[in-house]
Amino acid sequence: MIYDKLIIGGGIVGLATALAIKRRDPDCKIAILEKESQWAQHQSGRNSGVIHAGVYYKPGSKKAQFALAGNASMYDFCQQHDIPHDRCGKLIIATSTDQLPGLDALHERARTNGLDIHRISTEEAREIEPHINCVGALKVPSTGIVDYKVVAAKYAELLSEQDVDLVLDCKVTGLKKSGSGYSLATTQGTYQTNYLISSVGLFSDRLARQSGVDPEMKIVPFRGEYWHVKASKRHLVKNLIYPVPNPNFPFLGVHMTRLIDGSIHAGPNAVLAFSREGYNWGKINPRDLFETLTFPGFWKLAGSYLGEGSKEMYRSLVKAAFLRDVQELIPEIQSSDLERGDAGVRAQALRSDGSLIDDFQLLEDERAIFVLNAPSPAATASLEIGKYISDRIYQRG
Repeated sequence: MIYDKLIIGGGIVGLATALAIKRRDPDCKIAILEKESQWAQHQSGRNSGVIHAGVYYKPGSKKAQFALAGNASMYDFCQQHDIPHDRCGKLIIATSTDQLPGLDALHERARTNGLDIHRISTEEAREIEPHINCVGALKVPSTGIVDYKVVAAKYAELLSEQDVDLVLDCKVTGLKKSGSGYSLATTQGTYQTNYLISSVGLFSDRLARQSGVDPEMKIVPFRGEYWHVKASKRHLVKNLIYPVPNPNFPFLGVHMTRLIDGSIHAGPNAVLAFSREGYNWGKINPRDLFETLTFPGFWKLAGSYLGEGSKEMYRSLVKAAFLRDVQELIPEIQSSDLERGDAGVRAQALRSDGSLIDDFQLLEDERAIFVLNAPSPAATASLEIGKYISDRIYQRG
């Protein structure tokens, strides 16, 4: 069989893209190939489950636009399909007076991005989160929580009802242009398609190169590790508590997150992973590590963030160091209140000059489109990203 469209990657963006295509072209014959035995097993299912509002993103960027629209569409989708979720809101707190200018800058950026956001006093913040260390805060009412694995499963269920071929345990082992489309060798045989859509997250650069296009970037994997707050101390965190980001580091820093099941996560940190699916220190993939360590952009990035990067590594290995970051937000939490939890790996797109690709990025070829960079808030914005990809495909004719 020759498919009209074939999607590689069964994460939340790949699934959402198929939904958008079927909405636009119900007769389109689509297959989705996923190498794992379940959907959304990597970035899509290993995040903090936050429905983001769009506070941090550069005004005018795809992240800013898609987060704002995606926040609304994700709530609508969850309500329509009875998916448990909670528009609980979040606080971004300054823990010292020298962070107040950063808080004000975030406030202005969020307002520019079209958010309903409020600068509140210490007293008002403590009415919401009584146990915080705070000298000023932003209240973001539209932030919420959901389980994105449940969302992805619903996407897959809807696609199955629309006769999309959903193929699990199917790893692509070879890829080449063939006639007017692509031929794919997989662990489940050969697939043919007139149009290819790649949404493979941690392997986006490799698959693009394999197809014969140059993505002009490389994925460098960074692991984010979480600690769980013991059930007896969950009352110390009501909903979501974020710090003012360090302007000298490209990650948000340790924050406190209530998950939809009621558990509380602290984290993540951000450390170099030795495998693109390296969810712990013991997971080492020689090819992945070699590619990272021989990539000039990595060493330029490492040089730029040597101090903060070293601190992240130390916090990963030394619980007391991680605890200090947690206590900066919630002083009452003690070492015995934290249990090591799960981890995710962020596919960080990096140019050879060491600069981070901070926005969503797609690469379009004649008969293909490659999702090169779709980190957070991609889960929140998945329906909007899917619609955008569908629009780009059909605009090309």
